[in-house]
Amino acid sequence: MRYWNIIFLNFLLLSSITSIAQKEVTYHGQIERIIINNCAVCHKPNGYGPFPLTTYKEVKSKGSFIGHVVKTRYMPPWKADPTFSSFKNERVLPEKDIQLILDWIDGGMPKGKKTETSLPIPGLMEDRTPDLVLEMNDSYQLSDEGIEDYRFFNIPTNLEEDTYIQSINYVPGNKRYVHHSRVMADTTNLIRGIDGLSEFDPKALEFQKNPLADEFLYGWVPGNLPLLYPPGTGKKLHANTDLILNVHYAPTSSEQEDKSRIELFFSKEEVNNDIKTLTITENHISNKPFLLKADTKPIFYVSYTLRNDMNIVSLLPHMHFLGKSFKAVAATPEGEAIPLIKIDDWDFNWQSSYLFEDPLFVPKGSIILIVAEYDNTEENEYNPNSPPIDVGLGWNSTDEMMNLIFYYY
Repeated sequence: MRYWNIIFLNFLLLSSITSIAQKEVTYHGQIERIIINNCAVCHKPNGYGPFPLTTYKEVKSKGSFIGHVVKTRYMPPWKADPTFSSFKNERVLPEKDIQLILDWIDGGMPKGKKTETSLPIPGLMEDRTPDLVLEMNDSYQLSDEGIEDYRFFNIPTNLEEDTYIQSINYVPGNKRYVHHSRVMADTTNLIRGIDGLSEFDPKALEFQKNPLADEFLYGWVPGNLPLLYPPGTGKKLHANTDLILNVHYAPTSSEQEDKSRIELFFSKEEVNNDIKTLTITENHISNKPFLLKADTKPIFYVSYTLRNDMNIVSLLPHMHFLGKSFKAVAATPEGEAIPLIKIDDWDFNWQSSYLFEDPLFVPKGSIILIVAEYDNTEENEYNPNSPPIDVGLGWNSTDEMMNLIFYYY
């Protein structure tokens, strides 16, 4: 009898050890896949992130930091509500993956056995080199006085003919201090004098009176992937177009410089559908004027009727520091509500282009309904003015905007 008891106990012990081994979370077993697919897009050598996360050693060295930012959902940066609408470039960690990372850290961050070749880092245009690279005319010397710096730059494309692009990418020349950038297109060539001017320079305001061919060709923040159009479509850049950059630089007390560049990828196949841009702006709000009085929390509404069918490729909402939330739906003539985007906690520092997995069809006659909430009080920790002041429309980041940009055909 004792013999059988010993065998039974040994069986239980062996089963427990096997169970523990099966449940052990290791880097190569579970964590590598999560990090590569969700973090390494930016955190790779020469990537947008401040440090790479492509090897066990790199990830382990940042283990406790990674645990904190995924637990608080600060990283990966994704502001759109994934339960409202989904996107091709969505990076939202499910709870089970977050728990795996935390369990791995608590377990001492074991390496585990590598059972396959290195996982590929996902990317939209990784297999192509740009057809045209456009750099800023000169390196810009950042202020060393520890101030937020907002600058305009003009980059001539010198295109000899109208050209369709399939993708556009912005590459910061100083990854640490380029905070974000907006790319615009000008076909008049009358704004070239804006090159290097501060947003606050009165001369810059004069140049802004010239109408742009495209007010939002592309918007870049760390983590934003290149804007990619579907096969058979393309965005037309007219001959001799100038690109206008509106760059926000983070404060620094040291000598820093930047020479950012734009990468253009030309359409390689026949373009059957021109990508167009529809920008819903402050001029379309129902409750005008677009004025944010001091110590108020205004809400602005838009009801915009589409004059044509739209196949929406991507969209980009835009507000400044006083923005708090943004929601947009399309109400079709048949009474269907098509969810577009919902951002409950607006963050000026993390603005993205949202790419649909497949073009989203919205029929002619549909009404785009937008609700945008703002906070111009002391309660808003991002309010650039203390005490709050009345704020109106303007390009400067200390002004305010309310845009929803559609890229469609």
